[in-house]
Amino acid sequence: MADVCEQVFALSPVASVIVDPSLCVQKASNSFLELTKSPADQLYGRNYLEILKDGVLSAESDLLHVRDIIDRAAHSLEMHTGRHIHSSQARVWQIRVIPTVLHHALLYLAVEWLPVPKRQAEDTIGNGLPIGEALRTLVEAVNDYAIFLLDTKGNVQTWNAGAELNKRYKPHEIIGRHFSIFYGTEDLKANKPAKELEICLREGKVEDEGWRYRKDGTRFWANVVITAIYDNGVHVGFGKVTRDLTERKAAETRLIAAYKESAELKSEFLANMSHEIRTPMHGMISANTLLLDTDLNEEQRDLVSITQDSSKILLQVINDILDYSKLASGSVSLSSDVVAIDSIIGSVIRSFQTILKPGVQLDVSSELDIPRSLQGDALRYRQVVQNLVSNAVKFTDNGFIRVRASLQASDDRTCTVRTEVEDTGIGVPDLARGTLFTPFRQFDNSSTKQYQGTGLGLSISKSLVELMGGQIGLTPRPEATGSVFWFTAKFQKMDALNDISRLSSQLANTKLPAQNPTLSAKLRKSFSTKNVLLAEDNIINQKVMVKMLRSLGVERIDIAPDGARAIDFVIENPKYYDIILMDVSMPVLDGLSATTRLRNAGFDLPIIALTANALKGDREEFLARGMNDHVPKPVNRDILTETLVRWMVPRACS
Repeated sequence: MADVCEQVFALSPVASVIVDPSLCVQKASNSFLELTKSPADQLYGRNYLEILKDGVLSAESDLLHVRDIIDRAAHSLEMHTGRHIHSSQARVWQIRVIPTVLHHALLYLAVEWLPVPKRQAEDTIGNGLPIGEALRTLVEAVNDYAIFLLDTKGNVQTWNAGAELNKRYKPHEIIGRHFSIFYGTEDLKANKPAKELEICLREGKVEDEGWRYRKDGTRFWANVVITAIYDNGVHVGFGKVTRDLTERKAAETRLIAAYKESAELKSEFLANMSHEIRTPMHGMISANTLLLDTDLNEEQRDLVSITQDSSKILLQVINDILDYSKLASGSVSLSSDVVAIDSIIGSVIRSFQTILKPGVQLDVSSELDIPRSLQGDALRYRQVVQNLVSNAVKFTDNGFIRVRASLQASDDRTCTVRTEVEDTGIGVPDLARGTLFTPFRQFDNSSTKQYQGTGLGLSISKSLVELMGGQIGLTPRPEATGSVFWFTAKFQKMDALNDISRLSSQLANTKLPAQNPTLSAKLRKSFSTKNVLLAEDNIINQKVMVKMLRSLGVERIDIAPDGARAIDFVIENPKYYDIILMDVSMPVLDGLSATTRLRNAGFDLPIIALTANALKGDREEFLARGMNDHVPKPVNRDILTETLVRWMVPRACS
């Protein structure tokens, strides 16, 4: 029987050889002996690869491929079939390696040379190199990309030089293993490898970027493209291309860090700009306010009023620029307070009544189905209404301005309010409507324009409306000149108990109505008994603040030029002062640091921030550092009065 087996092997038409694990030849078929042109006694005991190198294979790459296929079979203990190779006789072959295993140990390897049919071998380019083989050679030579094939289950089937350099696995270490070995723990928990193959089968291709892992555990940022491969309509596997983008990812990270740093520098610049501009404006506007309280003739009063009006316009320009900068940087967020639509619109209307041009009527109407109290950002809603009414007042010389509020939509939790501002003014030209809400754009931008402004009001309004979940737009008045500006805003509904609680809280914290310049005698008398410490380094601001306080009836005022001196005043007279008006930015020791030291020392008297800082988060920082309230610069005398009443006057006196 053994002789029969020997004869069958020797006469096999397939060029075959049996080698041991060290690749020494043990047996060879006659067809293999014919291929090598050598007798059996010259082959047995020799290294199989050395035999091939001596003249059987015409290309070094083919020899390396045969060695690779044998290594794969030896390590996996499974049969492996290689690509097309070329013998020195210009014939095309395909190698198949079959391991013989006993008790999980490799005994022998049978290496078969399978002739490639002429029809397949003729599909060549150049000097007889098959197209498929040319492509394979090209892929294997690529170093910058990891290019390899997966079987239908996702197991690695091929491995090019780029894959070895990138992922650090040798072919025999990775071929046959599942490609999920390259993914991190989080991706594996999310079953990402399987999902990618599912998407690939459904859509033909999938692309992804993320962290992938090498053999040594290091990670790299990879761009991965997986493509489904079909043969005559049958799915046979996947092609996978991986590109290392770690440097690009690092560059993006550096860019993001630079952007964040730039944004921080921008915020710091805005804060400094706000402070530096508002500080001298405080002196100018406050001095004008005090000057208007004195005995002036008609011409003097007219000149001071012009200065005062111009100052207010300049302040609005500064506020617009700061608002736009904050919105553009995404640093504006909405608060959640009680919103009373009728009350807000009524307040805005009253504030404009005194500056209407002769012959212009300003009125308001609202539908009864709008809830009396909603939850949202009352300040931002008021700001948009005020911007639209301000524009209507500016551009309307006669006729009317009408503000209407209506309920556009409602569900169990929210409602959307539509607010319209209709006017009989000059209207908006057709050419200007496309850029009406673009920053710094004004439809009257000629050298002879008669209307003032930065061109930011509508842009700011648009951003605020979008933050409130709404839209803003313009509708011409078809029957006459003028415009209808409208916007929508979404608010939360309030249940009855919550409504009452919030309203009570709001009423308890409502600022007292302004009583200047005719403060009640009772309030003036109360102010006259109080001791005020003013911490302010600017000499002009010291003068105007003292005059403003005295105009309210405050007589006993001490001035500290910096935070350190303010602390000395308090320590020297622990129970003397009723309130401190503390500038935030001062030399030696700033107002926030001075406040912190006073609180740590146990002093609990009211400390009010006098500040030219007007960016988002400033007020919150002041309160977090121990201050009780704040009065922005330029100081509005009405706001100052309300603040002094809130912190110095018992409720009975007010």
